[in-house]
Amino acid sequence: MATLLPGITARTVATPRLAANILERETPGSGPVVVFLHGNVSSSLFWQPLMLDLPDTVRPIAIDLRGFGDSETAPVDATRGLADFSDDVLGVLDALGIERAHFVGWSMGAGVVLQLMLDRTDVVASATLTAPVSPYGFGGTILDGSILSAAAGTGGGGANPEFVAALAAGDMTADSPTSPRQVFRATYVAAGYETGLEDLWVESMLSTKTGEHNYPGNAAANDAWPGFGPGDRGVLNTMTPDNFNVTAVTELENKPPILWIHGDADAIVSDASFFDLNMLGAVGAIPGWPGADVAPPQPMVSQTREVLDRYHANGGAVREVLFDGCGHSPHLERPAEFRAALLAHIRG
Repeated sequence: MATLLPGITARTVATPRLAANILERETPGSGPVVVFLHGNVSSSLFWQPLMLDLPDTVRPIAIDLRGFGDSETAPVDATRGLADFSDDVLGVLDALGIERAHFVGWSMGAGVVLQLMLDRTDVVASATLTAPVSPYGFGGTILDGSILSAAAGTGGGGANPEFVAALAAGDMTADSPTSPRQVFRATYVAAGYETGLEDLWVESMLSTKTGEHNYPGNAAANDAWPGFGPGDRGVLNTMTPDNFNVTAVTELENKPPILWIHGDADAIVSDASFFDLNMLGAVGAIPGWPGADVAPPQPMVSQTREVLDRYHANGGAVREVLFDGCGHSPHLERPAEFRAALLAHIRG
């Protein structure tokens, strides 16, 4: 299967930070720019159907983050949280001469959008957070963001080594529960999702560059269960709670309007995520769990709601759209409703 759908073009944008791949429509559109940022273990390819379905009154651009898709495989400094990615995005916009845009981020990409809001609020006309990572990071916190046991169980050490190996091997099969195709079916979308583009989505996942400096990153020993904690390199460590916290967006003087779109059947970002090692311990999938008093599952969605409620109370406009029976990919699973909500948000 060709990775570019008819009507989509790709090109490399040279910046002082890296060479970045972007997708555009053959007919760009004459209106405001809408920048799409993909999530972890994916690429800009996931945005193509939506880009093609948008009216000519907007100009969509999707950017491959470093180490994903066809962008340069540059190392990720996790001690900066998601700032390596947000700085790269700003570099691309500068190279394209774009001073202001609407941003749509999916999962980890939504965290990049929140980081952009902190770094350069003037660039962000609006933010659409699609199944976003919690503003407190991924794993190891309670509702108010307090960090548990030096963030034990978070970061690069939590990746399934068989899944990482399957990515590195370019495994397109459905032969194992840890193959990218099966992970897509089981966790990226809710049960019942059907598509003729599954090969394309798996190809996008397989574009992920693996290793200590990219996905998943390294790990460090931790005295608390399960015995490891955040490292300082690579993708998963960018979202550990000691490296990533963007809750300061609630205090911005100028607050871009936020649209929060998510599904109630999300297996990755939820209050009971099976990608959270504390949740896996709670259900007995990982032995030795010390109990809910010490290592409770992270209430990811509740944290996002609490932070966005504060954003609204401090003067920011927030709209939440929750899709019943939808998983981690609202733009794939509910394309028409997603498009309508996005366009209404952009038009104000």
